[in-house]
Amino acid sequence: MTAREVITDEIPPLMHTDTGEKALIWMEEFKVSHLPVLKNGNFVGLISESDILDKKDLEMSLDVLFDHLPRPYVFENAHIYEVLAKMAEHRISVLPVLDSSEQYLGCTSVHQLMTLVANTASIKEVGGIVVLEMNRVDYSLAQIAQIVEGDNAKILSSFIMTSTDSTKIEVTLKISEVDLSRIIRSFERYDMVVKASFQRSTDQDDMQFRYDALMNYLNI
Repeated sequence: MTAREVITDEIPPLMHTDTGEKALIWMEEFKVSHLPVLKNGNFVGLISESDILDKKDLEMSLDVLFDHLPRPYVFENAHIYEVLAKMAEHRISVLPVLDSSEQYLGCTSVHQLMTLVANTASIKEVGGIVVLEMNRVDYSLAQIAQIVEGDNAKILSSFIMTSTDSTKIEVTLKISEVDLSRIIRSFERYDMVVKASFQRSTDQDDMQFRYDALMNYLNI
């Protein structure tokens, strides 16, 4: 998925002649803390709520209030991972998307990306989650997949969390099975550290069955 595919039409850009007051009103209306600024259709920079609040006369136009604005952006063919990385790097709520000629196409937002992630098939699929902790040098997705598939399950998605001050990583797996007890035991047999798991055990299923039976009885 590319940046062009996650452009939202819900957040319009500001013009360089718009006032600081208008920028704040729009930020409140669209629930963002940043907005792109255009001049003659060209992207000139990204303005933040904190930048505007530092100014005294908010009735002045943006090109008068600011001599220079930061210009974080991605090109339309950038992968979604690059979009996420850029937004995290600059700590921004909105990211402009430009074409190869650096013409403004639109922008995407944190809310848009979170909605996209929440609607992916792997998130919606029924299953459990396992978090493994291991040394970077020990990581092998092929080995992990072999263990999971050995218990007749599939890895629906995975991602890795790293830390610059540690040699360890966390591997989060979304697995097709709801009851992860067998898979967790298999990981432990291979001396893998299961840091956390989120599942629905058979005990929980039995408890739900008993609860439903009681509710049906009380409704009679």
